[in-house]
Amino acid sequence: MPADTADLPPIAIIGAGSMGGAILQGLVRSGLATSGVTVTNRTRGKADALADLDGVTSIALEERPDGNAEAAASARIVLIGVKPAMVPDLLRELAPHLAPDTIVVSLAAGVTIATFEKILGERASVLRSMPNTPAVVGAAVTGLAAGTNASEDDVALVRALFETVGSVIEVPESQMDALSTISGSGPAYFFLLVEEFTRAAVAKGFTQPEARAMAEQTFIGAAALLAASDVDPAELRRRVTSPNGTTERAIGVLQDARLDELFGRATDAALARAREMAAGS
Repeated sequence: MPADTADLPPIAIIGAGSMGGAILQGLVRSGLATSGVTVTNRTRGKADALADLDGVTSIALEERPDGNAEAAASARIVLIGVKPAMVPDLLRELAPHLAPDTIVVSLAAGVTIATFEKILGERASVLRSMPNTPAVVGAAVTGLAAGTNASEDDVALVRALFETVGSVIEVPESQMDALSTISGSGPAYFFLLVEEFTRAAVAKGFTQPEARAMAEQTFIGAAALLAASDVDPAELRRRVTSPNGTTERAIGVLQDARLDELFGRATDAALARAREMAAGS
């Protein structure tokens, strides 16, 4: 973010659903959105759920059909949070209302920067983002790719926005699909491990609440230890694994299952599907 700027300019979130709503919460918590945030949702119920947040103007499109254009016209940074199939029509609706210096940021998976620039015009400042669901608790990893005309200051502003909900990794757009298979889908892989760890505990005679507590808190505690340490994960693993002990025996079973190949195949499958989706299939 530019050194002489502490606060963010006016922001609009078009389609403040799960991810857009999480980013909104981060913005509000940060105190940086001093110029205000305007958000849109289809229904009054969804709009009302966000209306009491400090500095937020929440628009229900069922009552104000021009609300998307109104929100976009009021903002310097416009986040597009609708479903990917809805993006082209929405961009055509917004294009006449965007100021020349507006920065448009995609939250839509699989929609390319080229699609945005084709509809908004070659001079439009566009960035593509890929946050993940831990944004809800301020612990996201967001991939960020700059379009053709996004300046360094534009990127810095958008980076500061996403840093209100976690960390940011800047990548070329060619890496966005690959990034989605790691950080985008990654929380689901983690939750699957917790599920299976819980099942293993139940099978050993623990009650479901006991098993869940052991599984969840073990992963949460290990993650906290990793976050608090400057030690490589492999070294932390070795410190738990006493020679000829129980952990070493268990790790041997997992390594015999070739987890490296398994995670490689899993992320390759996710990448193939991401490319299919980008191609419209």
